[in-house]
Amino acid sequence: MGELVPDREGFLAAGENRVWWEFLGRGDREAVCLLNGLAMHTRAWYGVLPRLLDAYDVVLYDYLGQGLSSAPDEPCSIPEFAGYLPRVLDELGIAKCHAVGVSYGGFVAAEAARLFPDRLHTLTLSGILLSHEELFSMYQEISLRFYRGGPEVFELYTHYMYEKIFGEAFVAAMKESLPALRARFHDRYRDRTHALIRLTLAQDPFFASLDANLAGYAAFPGRVLVVPGAEDRTIPPWVQRKLLTVFRDARWEPIEGSGHVVYLEKPDAFFGVLRRFLAAKSTSF
Repeated sequence: MGELVPDREGFLAAGENRVWWEFLGRGDREAVCLLNGLAMHTRAWYGVLPRLLDAYDVVLYDYLGQGLSSAPDEPCSIPEFAGYLPRVLDELGIAKCHAVGVSYGGFVAAEAARLFPDRLHTLTLSGILLSHEELFSMYQEISLRFYRGGPEVFELYTHYMYEKIFGEAFVAAMKESLPALRARFHDRYRDRTHALIRLTLAQDPFFASLDANLAGYAAFPGRVLVVPGAEDRTIPPWVQRKLLTVFRDARWEPIEGSGHVVYLEKPDAFFGVLRRFLAAKSTSF
C-alpha cells in the first residue's frame, strides 16, 4: 500500500469552531471509526491503517484542540466530542459504524454508545475506565500541573509521560526513537498547552455525571470488546476489568507485553483481536 491519502475530508462547523474529519475507503463496506487519545490527531493512525483498510472503511476526526480542528481556549465536553460522530457519519452517508476508542478516545466512544446507540454496530475500548479511581484523579491533577507549569516543566512532562504510558518491551525496542517521538509531541503542543488543559478538564463533568450515566452505558445493545494492555500503569487492567460489569455483552482480551498504548505497542495483537471481534456474530469468538 502506498502513501495513504483520505478519499474524502473536510470540516464540520461547531459554532465558531471547525472540526476536521477524514474518510479512507471505498464507501461500500462497514466502517470503523478510530477515536483519538488525548494527544493524538488523525494522522497518528496512519501507520496502522493498513491493518484495517483491506476489509473496512475508516473514519477519523480530531476533537477541538487536536490536529486541524480549532483549538479555542474555552470549555469543551466529551459528549460534545461524541456528538461529532453522527454528524461525520451523516456527511458520509454512513448509517452505522464500529467505534474504537483508545485512552481518552474510549471516553468519547463510550459516550457515543450511550447517546447514539443506533449509530454503532459495536464498541471497542482500550485504556479506559468508567469508575471513580483515586489514583486516576491524582494522575489527571499532576498532568494539569505539568501543562500549566511553563516551558521547562512541560518539557519535563514529555519524559514523565512517555516513561509512564508505554510497556517495558516497547520502550526497550524503541529506546533510540523515543527522543524523536517526545520531540514531536513537545513541538505540537508547546505553544498551545491550553488545548491539553481544556481536553483534560473536559473529564471532570464526564466523571461527575458518571454514576447517573451508568444505566445509559449498560443499555447499549451492541457487543463490546475491552482490550487492555497487561502492563498498563496509567489505567491498570484490574481497573479496566470493571468495564465488564458496566456493559451487558462485553468480551475481555488483554494484550500481554503492552502498556497503555496497545494499538501502537502491539499492533498485530491489537488489530488481530479487533478484526476477529468485528467479524464475529457474538461476543464469544
